Amino acid sequence: MPYAPADAHVSFTLHPDHHPGVLATTSGPTSDAARSHLHDLGFRSTGPDTMVLARIDREEPYYADRAANELARYGFTVDIAPALQEEINTGWTWADYPMPWCTPEEIRQVSADAQRIHDDIATGRLTIHLHAHNGHTTVAVGTYASGVRRHVHLHGEGHLRQVTTTFETEAEAVADFHSHHTGAVRPGPAPLTELEQRVRQALRSTTVPATPEAPAPPTPVAAGPGEHEQFLDQFLDSKPEWSKHRTWSDETTIAMHESLSIRAEFDHEARHRTDIAWTIAGYDGPVGELLWRATLTADTPIPLLQAITGHLDHPVPAPGTDRTCHYTKPDGARSATLPAPRGKPPTAASRSNTTRPHKTTAGPSSEATTQTAPPGQSVCRQAHPTTSWPS
Repeated sequence: MPYAPADAHVSFTLHPDHHPGVLATTSGPTSDAARSHLHDLGFRSTGPDTMVLARIDREEPYYADRAANELARYGFTVDIAPALQEEINTGWTWADYPMPWCTPEEIRQVSADAQRIHDDIATGRLTIHLHAHNGHTTVAVGTYASGVRRHVHLHGEGHLRQVTTTFETEAEAVADFHSHHTGAVRPGPAPLTELEQRVRQALRSTTVPATPEAPAPPTPVAAGPGEHEQFLDQFLDSKPEWSKHRTWSDETTIAMHESLSIRAEFDHEARHRTDIAWTIAGYDGPVGELLWRATLTADTPIPLLQAITGHLDHPVPAPGTDRTCHYTKPDGARSATLPAPRGKPPTAASRSNTTRPHKTTAGPSSEATTQTAPPGQSVCRQAHPTTSWPS
C-alpha cells in the first residue's frame, strides 16, 4: 500500500517563554501525519497547529534537529528558525556533572532515561508511593502500571534520576525503602523542581509562535524652555503669508494670516506645563464671527505644534460665502461677487459678471436711489448704512 504524500510544512522555532524549548508549527493537507511523527519524537500538542518540545534535560535543540531530519526524510517540508539553528550548532555540557567519566553520548543517554521516568510520572504510568532525602539527593519508591518487576527504587532528581533497584512486589519495595531511610520517609512524590515546573507549564500553555512586532512610534518629547519662541521665529520666517504683530505689552505676539481669518496668539510668559502658551482661532472672514478656537500648553511637543500650524495656511471660507472681488479693467465697468446674507443663498444676479447697482431704501423724498462704486474702487469694499441686498 503506497504511503500518503507528505504534503505538509513544519516550522521549528525557539519557544518564546521557555528556553531552550522548541515550538513546532504545522500546516498543509497532511499536517496530521506530521503531528503524529512529532508526537512520537517527544512533542506535545498545545493547539490545532502547534506542538511543544520541553524536556528536563535541556536537550530540546538536539532532539528538534533529529525530528526535523526525520520529517525531511519522510518528504515533509521543514524549516528551522536561525535562532534555533544557532542553538543546535552550539555545543554545551552540564557544569559540575557528577559523573565526569561519561562521554557526551553517555551523558545524553542518562538524561534520556531520566526524561522517560519524568514522563512516566507525569502521565500516571509510574506512581510514587514514598520519597525521602538521603542527605545528598532525593530518593523514592514507586510502581509502574504494568510490566515485570514493576516496583522500583529511584535515585536522584531531574536529569540525573535513575532506577536503582527493582522488586517483585510493592510490599517488598516499600519495606526495603523504609529500612534504608527510616525517619526521612515522606508520603507521595517529592515536590517538583523549578525546571520541572517550567516544563509542565510550557506543555500546558497555548503559545503561538512569536512574531516580530513593529516598533512603536516614538513618543513626542515635551517642549523645553525657549523652544516655542524659536518655533515662532522660524514659523514667521518661513511663512511669508503670515505677519507678526505685537500688542501694547511685550508679553504677547500675534501671528496673522494674510486672509485675516486665522490668528495665533503666543504668550511669552507661559512657563508652567499647564499654562496656555498658544491660542489659535479661525473667524468667518476678516471681521466675521468666531468659528473655532484651540489652545496649547507650554509643554506641547514641537512636532505636534508643527502639524497643527501646517494646516492653517489655507483657511476654508464659511459655507455660502464668496468674498472674491472681480475687476474687468481699471477704467471700465466693474463687477463684484458679494457675500450672501446669512440664511439666504446667493442669487444668480449676485454672481453676474455685469455691473449692477445696489438697491437702496427710499430716501426722504420717497424716491428710490441707486449707488455704484466710483472708479478704481470695488463695490464689495463699500459700506453704506442704508444698503440692502438685491431680492
